[in-house]
Formats: sequence, C-alpha cells, structure tokens
Amino acid sequence: MLVEIDKQSGFCFGVQNAVEIAEKALLKGERVFSLGPIVHNDKEVDRLSSLGLLSIDHEQFLKLKNCKVLIRAHGEPPETYAIAEDNNIAIIEATCPIVKRLQSKIRETWIRTKKGDGQVVIFGKPGHAEVVGLQGQINNEGILVSGPDDFGKIDITRPVHFFAQTTMSVKEYSNLTDILFAKMEENGIADPGKNLTINKTICSQVSNREPHLKAFAKKHDIIIFVSGRESSNGKMLYSVCKNVNPDTHFVSSMEELDKSWFLGKKSVGICGATSTPKWLIENIRDIISNI
Repeated sequence: MLVEIDKQSGFCFGVQNAVEIAEKALLKGERVFSLGPIVHNDKEVDRLSSLGLLSIDHEQFLKLKNCKVLIRAHGEPPETYAIAEDNNIAIIEATCPIVKRLQSKIRETWIRTKKGDGQVVIFGKPGHAEVVGLQGQINNEGILVSGPDDFGKIDITRPVHFFAQTTMSVKEYSNLTDILFAKMEENGIADPGKNLTINKTICSQVSNREPHLKAFAKKHDIIIFVSGRESSNGKMLYSVCKNVNPDTHFVSSMEELDKSWFLGKKSVGICGATSTPKWLIENIRDIISNI
C-alpha cells in the first residue's frame, strides 16, 4: 500500500514563526504564558506545555503582573497591549506578519472612510481570535458576516470596504462579493464597482492549498486529513478534500485511526491544516505504513 504525505501540509509561516519564538523563549528557561492556545492543535499544545508553555485565557490574563506573555499568530486587539502595559507584562510578539498588516489596513481604512460614510465589512468566523483582534482595531465597529444571510446588516447604499479573515475560503469570499455586487445593482446603485471595494486579504499560503489539495485528494484511494478539532482552517481544507474524495477521514490523533478504512486500498494520502505539526503527520504516516 502506497502511503504519501502531502508536501505542502503542515504549519504555515505564521504558526511556524510563533512556535519557534515560543521554543526560543522556553529554551532560555523563561516562564512564558500563551494568551490562548498557541495553535489550534491539542497535540502541539501538549508538546509545548511539556516544555513549560502555560496557556491562559483572557480572564486569567487580567490578573497577571510582572511576567512574560506570548501573543500568538492570530493577533490581539489594542486593549490587550494596554492591559499588559498597566500590569508590567512583557509581550512576546508572535502575531503573524500577514495578520499584522491586515490589522493596520483595516484600521487605516476605518479612519479614512469614517469621513466618507463608508462601512468596513469583515468576512470571518464569529468569536475567532483573529476576528476579535481585527474588530479591536476599529473599536468593534466592523460589520461581521459569515454568509449571505448576514448581508442585512450592510447598508448597500453606502460605500462598502470588504475584507476577509486570512484563513477563510477564497471561493466563499468570491461568491459573497458577487452576491453583494448583484444586490447593489438590484437596488439601483449607479456604479457598484465604485461603491464596493474588495480587499484581497486571504493568506496565499492558505488559498494556494485549496487547488493543490484537490489534486492531491484525487490521486489516492483514501485521504487521512490531520487537524485539531477547533481549527477553522482545518475544517475548511477537510471539506475541500471530502468534496473531491468522499473516502476522506478527519483525525486529530493516532488513536482515531481505524484499520478497517484501509482494507483493499492501494494508495493513501495524508494531509493537514496550516495548524497541524509535521511531526504529527509523520507519526500517523508511520502507523498507517505498518498496518
């Protein structure tokens, strides 16, 4: 039975960068807190916890003083940095540079368009850490949409500046922009192209994986998709594989593998999310190879 790992799967740059920053601080013997799980993968969180990284929530963060706290790749709102300054907390900055640029762009757009009666609209997952950070840049005045059912929140007679969380589906974002454009035309907006500004803010490392994974999933009899259950990116990329190859199975650990899945199979493809560590994918490869 041929077992192949998708070469593009594993940590994206932002997550890899955050993990390396955490490891560097921990290897110095420093006591480091992570504001939220450093990555949406329980196995990687457990590995870093064994090195001494302590995950905390925002309520616990409020009570901390005189310590070091890592800001994970998802980023944080300005309020978090203000609390850190008040409580003498040294911030270890690990926000993904792509997320950091998006935060700045959304804030600049919000400041500029307030004078022109514009609206900042964000396509994202409600409650997602990155979205919380983005909304914090603009005083939580952005209009959050997760599908066309949310378009009732938008005043389409006013200028719309459309952004997307960096890990969303390019196809879904494109579909939403088409629907919004059509709604403007239906409502008699003379020039929807001027009324609607579309910002391409989905990470290319995420968007490029969609077409690649479609081709990879077609190659094999069965696909094992490895991801944390809480990963937004994992859910999205899993559905990409599942739509192409119905014999796709989602697992978050080695223990979830079922030997019966592989009966009569000649080839197995193993892939994962941008939050899935390579070592976990390789461990699962080794177990499948020994079936």
